[in-house]
Amino acid sequence: MSKQNLSRRKIVAANWKMNLDIDEAAEWLGEVGPALKDDDCDVFVFPSSVMIGDLMDMYEGDMLVFGAQNCSHKDSGAYTGEVSAKQLASVGIELVILGHSECREHFGETNEIIKQKLQQAVQNELMPIFCCGEPLEVRNKNEQKNYVKQQLEESLFGFSAAAITDIIIAYEPIWAIGTGLNATPEQAQEMHAFIRAEIAAKYSNEIAQQIRILYGGSCKPTNAKELFACADVDGGLIGGASLNPKDFLAIIRAL
Repeated sequence: MSKQNLSRRKIVAANWKMNLDIDEAAEWLGEVGPALKDDDCDVFVFPSSVMIGDLMDMYEGDMLVFGAQNCSHKDSGAYTGEVSAKQLASVGIELVILGHSECREHFGETNEIIKQKLQQAVQNELMPIFCCGEPLEVRNKNEQKNYVKQQLEESLFGFSAAAITDIIIAYEPIWAIGTGLNATPEQAQEMHAFIRAEIAAKYSNEIAQQIRILYGGSCKPTNAKELFACADVDGGLIGGASLNPKDFLAIIRAL
């Protein structure tokens, strides 16, 4: 997958989380793979790490790129159960999700740890999807911009201008994930535009316009078209809806 001059090519990324076994994943691949056409977007799939290699071997097309859902903040060592960015790169994986809200919430990942994970990914030429976003209590206090700004400053803004253009950002309104609440297109656009403005202030407007920012808050076929129509929304990081091949294909077509 070339990182050169992608000109904000749109992305639809399937984050399966801890779902689908190998037979279910193969069935998904058999339905989604042949249905993909060059729709001027990138399609990424993030299965459980134990099956990425098998799925890469099964898939015969060139429209899907497989990635990992996480990596360690360490290069190597006595860290039982962890997988390093170097190991992922060594088996041909090109993408990794970092800083997902569930990793922050359930595994205590801090902005500093996520920064170290980003450094490991960049050093090993993996393209990270860096997740940021606010929980409900922060949104209710109207402090979401300060909250996300701190995430950007503490995890992302230490990278050089050259490195940051190869990092994808996913904005996750945590309060809209699996809660029954939905972010409106206006709320999504406001935060995406804010993130892009922060990048422009730190680096330059030229760089800000190159970086792809995905929406990651309960995107599904019924709201995808409106969300993707927002000027600063460059696609979606899809969770639950990505498990159903028909729903996932519908989201791609909405883009």
